[in-house]
Amino acid sequence: MEENRIITSHLREGEGEADRSIRPLSFNEYVGQKQVKSNIEVFINAAKRRGEALDHALLYGPPGLGKTTLANIIANELGVHIRITSGPAIERPGDLASIISGLEPNDVLFIDEIHRLPRAVEEVLYPAMEDFCIDIIIGKGPGARTMRLNLPPFTLIGATTRSGMLSAPLRDRFGMIFRLEYYNEQELLQIVKRSAGCLRIEVDDEGALEVCRRSRGTPRIANRLLRRLRDYAEVDGSGIITKNIAEAGLQQLGIDPLGLDITDRKVMEALLVKFSGGPVGLDTIAASISESPDTIEDVCEPYLLQLGFVQRTPRGRCGTLEAYRYFAYPIPPNLAVNSAVAQVSIFGDE
Repeated sequence: MEENRIITSHLREGEGEADRSIRPLSFNEYVGQKQVKSNIEVFINAAKRRGEALDHALLYGPPGLGKTTLANIIANELGVHIRITSGPAIERPGDLASIISGLEPNDVLFIDEIHRLPRAVEEVLYPAMEDFCIDIIIGKGPGARTMRLNLPPFTLIGATTRSGMLSAPLRDRFGMIFRLEYYNEQELLQIVKRSAGCLRIEVDDEGALEVCRRSRGTPRIANRLLRRLRDYAEVDGSGIITKNIAEAGLQQLGIDPLGLDITDRKVMEALLVKFSGGPVGLDTIAASISESPDTIEDVCEPYLLQLGFVQRTPRGRCGTLEAYRYFAYPIPPNLAVNSAVAQVSIFGDE
């Protein structure tokens, strides 16, 4: 299951406090996302000079890249309070009205997983974002009437892992839209060293780099692996996370040098061996390894696509030549022939 995977980029149960303790509080401490950070800093400085609320912002991208952290930093840089909630937690329009009406001028309202807001709540949110007011219905039946409640100017920051599921009217009301990208090894190295300092974990450069290589470009995974390797270092080592300790600990956790875990390897084994490289449907792969299709599509597949191990086609998922080479499975004749034909077409017949 996804919640039991150490390599998942979603926040696991019980990690909230540890995650908050190592979050940066300013742009100076925030690593990566240079272009996003640079643009937001300009907009914040302009809003502060005018004495206005910052325009509404939408942050989207894979989980674990720092959307919540960035929202907190924006509020800190503006010098205002932040109210944090999530789409599933706001069930009725009245819930949203009570939250927004309690905001002070220029405060930040952060809604995580905003694509999961009920449609009735979205309808209330539109005038709140545009005109800083909400319409409340008083009474029921023929005697019901609408009362408009004025709100102080505020900044809505929405975060989502599925921007395509946002309705067009809601998306169009955001003045700033930013996509957060995966981190490279050097950026993750800075994050791991900073987190180690906050958590008082001793780690050398090679040990930290080994953590970064297997973190799928995601800070949340890097920090989680760092905390788990601390346990191995204290029990099996001298308390310092070295390269040897990192390699041994990550092997024990079932994480290979590319950051693939047992679920990823089961998916690839089913695709490459059971179904001869495909094409095969997502539901068929899921049934063959007793996993849910949503977990494969949302958690495993994005990283496998990024590595170039899987292709999506109209007929289903297909394994690539790179995947066969990495997992050392015999290459099917049809894939070997197609690869040879492609090389001849590119380089010519010599």
